[in-house]
Amino acid sequence: MPEFTPRQNAVLEQALKLLVSGGEKALTTSGLARAANCSKESLYKWFGDRDGLLAAMIAYQASKVRTAERSGGRLTADLLREHLEVFGRDLLEVLSGDVSLALNRLAVGQASREGSKLGTLLIEHGRRQIDRRAIGLMDAGRRAGLLRFEDADSAYHTLYGLIVSDLHVRMLLGEPGLKDNARQAKKAVAAFLVLHGLDTNSEGGN
Repeated sequence: MPEFTPRQNAVLEQALKLLVSGGEKALTTSGLARAANCSKESLYKWFGDRDGLLAAMIAYQASKVRTAERSGGRLTADLLREHLEVFGRDLLEVLSGDVSLALNRLAVGQASREGSKLGTLLIEHGRRQIDRRAIGLMDAGRRAGLLRFEDADSAYHTLYGLIVSDLHVRMLLGEPGLKDNARQAKKAVAAFLVLHGLDTNSEGGN
């Protein structure tokens, strides 16, 4: 996952706002330079061409889905549950946001257009980056003796399905998102741990 400077993050936020408010046509180098109060030269230096800018926008969005990975220290059942719930809540909040919905609707609209790269960019710099970090957390859970599964990818897609279900499709079609993402994430993680958890209780009991 690329790391952006605070200034670059601010520019990417402006780019995402332009996309949501005006669609693809509003996302021009000149328009973004004006909105973000920076030079076009800086945009080219930071992000390269238009595809590079779109990839950076998508990666920035994906970075908002945290896996709350911690270096060092023992991973306990309570911590693992907490990390998975943070991931689920963030995932739902990002997917239901105006930015992600706009990007996905735009990609679907361009799917049959020859030469369109947005769908591929969304997969490569968005979904796969999120998947990779979440699977890393699940592998850590297995190494700590807290999760059991033969295939991490399959187990992860079970977790993803429990969290998202058909909600994303319904939101893309215009339904409002959930009122309580945290509750949905908690329920999904509880169901996932029934399937794949080895020790889902804290040391002192819940």
